[in-house]
Amino acid sequence: MSGMMEPNAGETVTDVAVCIIGAGPVGATLACRLARDGIAVAIVDRAALSPMENPEFDGRAYAIAAGSKNLLEAAGVWENLPQVACPIEDILVTDGRPGEPPSPLSLEFTREDSKQPFGWMAEARALRVALNATLHASPLITLLAPTEVSIVRREDGVTVRATDGRVVNAQLLVAADGRGSRTRSQAGIPITKLPYGQSGIVCAIAHELPHDNGALEHFLPAGPFAQLPMSGTEDHPYLSAIVWSEKDAMAQRIAALPDAAFRRELQRRMGDRLGEVTPVGRRWVYPLSAQYAQRYTDTRLVLAGDAAHGIHPIAGQGLNLGFRDVTTLSELLIAAHQKGEDLGSPALLARYQARCRPTNMLMFMATDALDRLFSNDNPVLRLARDVGIAAVHRLPRLRKAFVKHAMGV
Repeated sequence: MSGMMEPNAGETVTDVAVCIIGAGPVGATLACRLARDGIAVAIVDRAALSPMENPEFDGRAYAIAAGSKNLLEAAGVWENLPQVACPIEDILVTDGRPGEPPSPLSLEFTREDSKQPFGWMAEARALRVALNATLHASPLITLLAPTEVSIVRREDGVTVRATDGRVVNAQLLVAADGRGSRTRSQAGIPITKLPYGQSGIVCAIAHELPHDNGALEHFLPAGPFAQLPMSGTEDHPYLSAIVWSEKDAMAQRIAALPDAAFRRELQRRMGDRLGEVTPVGRRWVYPLSAQYAQRYTDTRLVLAGDAAHGIHPIAGQGLNLGFRDVTTLSELLIAAHQKGEDLGSPALLARYQARCRPTNMLMFMATDALDRLFSNDNPVLRLARDVGIAAVHRLPRLRKAFVKHAMGV
């Protein structure tokens, strides 16, 4: 590659095609996918990878859409999951108020709406274990973690210098370093932020009755409440993940409640469809907001995942949107690599933005509109959304279109 910088004394230089900043699920999956097709990659993270593999069950899980599962399989990650991911084969969508029965107008996506599961639930720690194993197994992946780096992007290439004296030369830099992306800020790419005044409470529950691989999305005035099926353990044969939105102050108060009171609040929202529920593992509280980058590219740079877009979790699509970026970007890079083309060329970067940003912006607007429509107690809007939910339920073709889009296939 042209434009490589000469090393200083004591520096070791590695030449790769792509350097990825951020070893979270999006960055790590991209590295594994590219390496699978013979592309040399470096991946940089400020944190060490091993502490991310906390063996304690911590209640966090990801909903992996069908398109994302295909990507994880192609990247060699899925086969390394230490436990079986739980398929989601039924989704019930309801509307109501805490402590009251849900509206009789509901929407259910069943096995008849799709030839395969709508998605799979994988524990966050299980995905991390699989990603780490896959990263370490590939000779084409150079891992720089934990380390701080300085980055120089030029028209003809990228140089990344780590504090430990290692230097990476690359054709392309990928910023996959999350919502607060320093790489994006350093490139001067502006973002638009949208606060919701809501926080998400995330935890796991054990329950008395089997979930039969069914999920619940229950819309409440303060925000959506979701129960997502997980694979059981020896201690807890029936297990689900909970993602529950509340106004900020209320979320903090509920998450800090003693176990018995917290369980009561859970049960008021869940109803008795799974019998008695018991919280398991830690409780997490995340402030909810949405944001989008004004553009996804700069000289020799592309943004992927949360560095490019962050959406409301109302449809559980945040990580899957990031995986869609990875699928598109890896297809473009693998095709260019096979033709011997420059992986950081302006034309390739423009194609990536043209393929990803409009679809991502549609999802951004859809989740924002959904949250505004559902997170309130306005009687006129309640009636409109209940009628809308019931209408989709009665139209199989529309239901299938919803499912296909959410599955990312």
